[in-house]
Amino acid sequence: MRRKSEKDLMKDLTPRTIVEELDKYIIGQGDAKKAVAIAIRNRWRRLQLTGEMREEVMPKNIIMIGPTGVGKTEIARRLAGLVGAPFLKVEASKYTEVGYVGRSVESMIRDLTKVAVNMVESKMAESVQTRAAAAVNERLLKLLFQNAEDRTDEVILEVDENQQVRTLDKNRIMKDIENGKYDKRVVETEVEQPAITPVGVMSNVNFDDLGIDITDMLDNIASNFPGLPGLPKRKNKKKMTVKQARQLFMREETEKLVDREAIINTALEVVQNLGIIFIDELDKVCGKSSVTGPDISGEGVQRDLLPIVEGTTVNTRFGMVRTDHILFIAAGAFYGSKPSDLIPEMQGRFPIRVELNSLTEEDFVQILKTPKNSLTKQYVALLNAERVKVKFTEASIKEIARVAAEVNARDQNIGARRLHTIIEKVFEDISFEAPEKKGQTVTITPGLVHKKLKDIVKDANLTKYIL
Repeated sequence: MRRKSEKDLMKDLTPRTIVEELDKYIIGQGDAKKAVAIAIRNRWRRLQLTGEMREEVMPKNIIMIGPTGVGKTEIARRLAGLVGAPFLKVEASKYTEVGYVGRSVESMIRDLTKVAVNMVESKMAESVQTRAAAAVNERLLKLLFQNAEDRTDEVILEVDENQQVRTLDKNRIMKDIENGKYDKRVVETEVEQPAITPVGVMSNVNFDDLGIDITDMLDNIASNFPGLPGLPKRKNKKKMTVKQARQLFMREETEKLVDREAIINTALEVVQNLGIIFIDELDKVCGKSSVTGPDISGEGVQRDLLPIVEGTTVNTRFGMVRTDHILFIAAGAFYGSKPSDLIPEMQGRFPIRVELNSLTEEDFVQILKTPKNSLTKQYVALLNAERVKVKFTEASIKEIARVAAEVNARDQNIGARRLHTIIEKVFEDISFEAPEKKGQTVTITPGLVHKKLKDIVKDANLTKYIL
């Protein structure tokens, strides 16, 4: 069956469908889900246009406002996985203004492009697996029977160590190779060692941030000037099992079959039309300008980020990337600031703003029960690996949710992340003793939850350190 392309996949994803899919993993936050669903559908609508209008329609970038642990990152990450789009999460506070030591904002486009190239390469590699596997089996046959000589497509002749000639059924041997019969046999083959890039004296230079692949650059120089050898390719003979050789040969044969130029061209198109960048901690760079010195991580970063969001062309190792139609989703708690503290030009490039609600006790109950990847389901699966059956009572889930809500209200509110620390504390002894409890059933009750947490919850000072 032909795998759906990103464009075909997006056609089937109506805003309602997208929200329904996000509901499987994220509780509540309907406004945020609706906003991102509309933004994704608008991308598909733009791709249906032609000519000048297609270029004129710009993405409606989004700012999510809300405390930590309420689902901002999860919404963006699940959304990207849903549409098969290249996705990158960055933190605004990790960048510095151009001219200062640190990462420039353009590096996020280069990182996103690498993600797109890896995605496209993986898909193209998957499409040639059958042909690559056939070539690998042929190489393994020659490696296993080095003294063999092909007579026909069905028969090979092999001279054994006693100089005796025997006839072998080639088709049967190929089947045995394919089925792993020879996987444990040790063979010797040539392995290409990675070339060492001679840039040690320039170790402080991040060539990738400059959009330069130094290895490719030296190889291109060598190809244009035949007298130069380029980077040396070293090959060493190495002993390994047939299973290990199969993995090595599979990589080599796949690389031969995929078109590198087609991968890069497709990836550039994908990243420019479908790429999503999630900028977290935007509130950390929107404070007031420093009065004591240059604010290299504040407004300076905003000014550098502005051309990227507005639409510019960034030089990457794979080629030039236009950022006009990349979707930017920003997020921040905005405790001591507000979106209006951003520079005016930046505000204009994020026209959609949605506020995510703090999670309530009832939300915690649903988070523990409903999502496909809920923590309770994760712990059931983990302990099942030890053949220990875990059961949660309805009351125990409510007790865990109650404690999480109480601790969040009393101390710092870290949202659903509080559930991780609480459940881990409840399961601490169970997880430790699980190997000795094979075949047993462990029931999580309100009494067990209370017993594990009562001393910590009572002691406010201890809660700060433990939960």
